[in-house]
Amino acid sequence: MSHTDYPFQATSSGLRELTEVEKRKLADDKQVVSEFKQNKLEKEAQRNWDLFYKRNSVNFFKDRHWTTREFEELAGITEGSTSGTPVLLEVGCGVGNALYPLIAESKHLYVHACDFSPRAVQFVKDNAAYDPQRINAFQCDLTKDDLVAHIPERNVDVVTMLFVLSAVHPDKMIEALQNVYKVVRPGGCVLFRDYGLYDHAMLRFAKGHKLMDNFYVRQDGTRAYYFTKEFLNQLFVSAGFKESTNDYVLRQTVNKKEGISVPRVFVQAKFTKSDHPPHR
Repeated sequence: MSHTDYPFQATSSGLRELTEVEKRKLADDKQVVSEFKQNKLEKEAQRNWDLFYKRNSVNFFKDRHWTTREFEELAGITEGSTSGTPVLLEVGCGVGNALYPLIAESKHLYVHACDFSPRAVQFVKDNAAYDPQRINAFQCDLTKDDLVAHIPERNVDVVTMLFVLSAVHPDKMIEALQNVYKVVRPGGCVLFRDYGLYDHAMLRFAKGHKLMDNFYVRQDGTRAYYFTKEFLNQLFVSAGFKESTNDYVLRQTVNKKEGISVPRVFVQAKFTKSDHPPHR
């Protein structure tokens, strides 16, 4: 395990170790939600995310100023170290918490931004900093809406997928990634960060929230998958990408007011599109 420059954070090639209490809790949680309810959640997935943004407006997530610190590729395109106009695609843009800090740092970046929720996309467009000359924001269900309808093929230099694939049903994740693959230029990359297996949020679920192994439903009907890096690699490679980096990020989030420290686990990775796509 190697420590980063940030307090309470480390990268690791292996999963964090569970306590005996955590092991028992996971072992006891065998019952999965009924097939009827699972189908209902899938059909209402967009509605549930739209209601999430209706309730929380633009106030739920903090602006993600950490993206250029965690991903040197983003620092490169915002600092102008690439030739021409760099093109970014943010998948699952939400209300723009990552998009707008990047736009503020770079005067020459062009961004395609899409989200499952029409309401979230409207919040992006309603932002005072929205500039249609620099931002193309649109609603998209990655599992069935062709990105090429909004973005030319082989057009994007860098894709960010930050806490978005976890909301997709595991059976549809490869289709989503194949959709992304079409718009990435050869040599381009996907920068990924999402929930990792044994994250504190996963261990907090009470019985009755499990959909399948590593996949859970929250109280509001939105869903979350908790990745192993092996499964993530399998998904991206199946979609045509090549792994560059893929590690767990282990963090201790401290709540000073309550005097508790909780273990967060994320998977952070970079996958590239080969200059010579594989034969299929």
